[in-house]
Amino acid sequence: MSVNELYTKYTRVWIPDPEDVWKSAEIVRDYKEGEPVLHLKLEDESPLQYAIKPKDDQLPFLRNPDILVGENDLTALSYLHEPAVLHNLKVRFLESNHIYTYCGIVLVAINPYEQLHIYGEEVINAYSGQNMGDMDPHIFAVAEEAYKQMARDERNQSIIVSGESGAGKTVSAKYGMRYFATVGGSANDSNVEEKVLASSPIMEAIGNAKTTRNDNSSRFGKYIQIGFNRRYHIIGANMRTYLLEKSRVVFQAEDERNYHIFYQLCASAPRSEFKDLALTSAEDFTYTSMGENIFIEGVNDAQDFDKTREAFSLLGFKDTYQTGIFKIIAAILHLGNVEICSERDGESCHINLDDPHLEHFCRLLGVEQKQMEHWLCRRKLVTTSETYVKPMSLKQASNARDALAKHIYAHLFDWIVENINRSLHTADKQHSFIGVLDIYGFETFEINSFEQFCINYANEKLQQQFNSHVFKLEQEEYMKEQIPWTLIDFYDNQPCIDLIEAKLGILDLLDEECKVPKGTDQNWAQKLYDRHSSSEHFQKPRMSNCSFIIIHFADKVEYQCDGFLEKNRDTVYEEQINILKASKFQLVADLFQDGKESSSSSSSSSSSSSSKSSRINVRPAKTIPKAPNREHRKTVGHQFRSSLHLLMDTLNATTPHYVRCIKPNDFKEAFS
Repeated sequence: MSVNELYTKYTRVWIPDPEDVWKSAEIVRDYKEGEPVLHLKLEDESPLQYAIKPKDDQLPFLRNPDILVGENDLTALSYLHEPAVLHNLKVRFLESNHIYTYCGIVLVAINPYEQLHIYGEEVINAYSGQNMGDMDPHIFAVAEEAYKQMARDERNQSIIVSGESGAGKTVSAKYGMRYFATVGGSANDSNVEEKVLASSPIMEAIGNAKTTRNDNSSRFGKYIQIGFNRRYHIIGANMRTYLLEKSRVVFQAEDERNYHIFYQLCASAPRSEFKDLALTSAEDFTYTSMGENIFIEGVNDAQDFDKTREAFSLLGFKDTYQTGIFKIIAAILHLGNVEICSERDGESCHINLDDPHLEHFCRLLGVEQKQMEHWLCRRKLVTTSETYVKPMSLKQASNARDALAKHIYAHLFDWIVENINRSLHTADKQHSFIGVLDIYGFETFEINSFEQFCINYANEKLQQQFNSHVFKLEQEEYMKEQIPWTLIDFYDNQPCIDLIEAKLGILDLLDEECKVPKGTDQNWAQKLYDRHSSSEHFQKPRMSNCSFIIIHFADKVEYQCDGFLEKNRDTVYEEQINILKASKFQLVADLFQDGKESSSSSSSSSSSSSSKSSRINVRPAKTIPKAPNREHRKTVGHQFRSSLHLLMDTLNATTPHYVRCIKPNDFKEAFS
């Protein structure tokens, strides 16, 4: 049967529509090959002549028969194309309240923006031991499949949760972990599964924030490996984190917030036990008020703070440690309010010694105030012949102050992750693991900077991992059935990945420009245009000399070059760090020990894991003199690339299971 014979009277089709994206229509006259129009009527009976361009002969998509609509596996549809997929998901979601649908090996999950009662223990028990196809699609079915295959194939497993920002990835990952905690309850009463679940509220408090897309957006990536013994009981867990968005600590766009923990602490400030922190409403602090709205609808920050503290206690964080953490967070807020005053010459600045916020900052961190004031306004320059102190301008000092705030927060974040891992670590021998990856989704905002660039690069790598896995499965299927076949041409995004990470790619050129003494974002942009304008995935915008476009698998994104060099270098001044190292509080001094500085420089916290790092840092008796300006600090881009490669190696050594989260609307509206 030729294709055209399908386009006969009464057949229903999908046509593009500017308002509804796709509209249903019915053919009213048989179509003959080569005719310039297809005669249709819309659902409201109005006639439509649909033009068929002779060049591409593009007939509209055929609509599935009604009996198939609502299928719980998209691969059961006769026609599988964009309008068919969207219509099927919409019918299941809006008419039957089903948020889960399979698409072959992928579970598609639509964010309902409300609490659904489909995750209780009785539901977990119903899925336990069942085959994937025998039950309704559910995150628990995917988790059960991973658990079963781990035992059957003696192979580590991964659940890879993907989707754009606000699609519900973190919640899906959380329910996946809850499933393992229930079916793989610990062999002894070590409460390890409770601890695994308790890590979530802490990580959300210190790593999640409200963005315009999502009230609880993870601003870092995490891969949690849950370890099992030979009898498949949970014995421990370990978390690796990726690229915390540090810039959020000192800047938030309109209607966005800083990390939840800042607001939780401010909301709890009136309590007598926190009097010492000298905090008031989050509106009063620069670092928490830039988005201009300090509240999230339906969220009580003070109550959430109690949950965060409960989780800390359950994970064995002693009260003194918790107090230390809150002091450091409060100190960051005070640092943001320190008033730096410009001198008349415009090239130097000062801070009044009685600045109350500087006083609180130094008191909370146990450091010398006079020294801090001095080095917040000056920097040390080392040349071959001499070392001298140079005053900073107001702008330079403000930038350095913000860099210090980001640096302190990132080190605190890493320290908390390291201690969560210590609490989840076990001496028992791990037989196998299931990893759950919850990593930031593809992002495109009005202004896209270094963070979005890294996030979208990570998504390119994950998309490639998915492509090659599915392609490999398909190939194995053909070989098993002994079907003769030629290589399928599938979309490979390797060229886009090469553009970013290969030799002299975007990251290499960025690192190179960071090493140039007078390197600028503009010079870097120019090098990109010179080198990559011929690449099919790279474009120079017509109207700008300081931005570039990458054509990603998901979308075209324009990145503004401003700030890339600074964020990639991630420079903080050594003199300021030395003052913190000399803090009279052990916790503060521990955060900045030299071993940490070089191995896991603050920025990407590329892998705050590994039980080997479970050492308590002790301050050395005497400081070892350091060579000035030693080039040991790898750039953020370099670290991120390395940690992504490690992640891909880990994922490729496991059997992956995919959950694709979808955001049904931009207004965070529930469907009921």
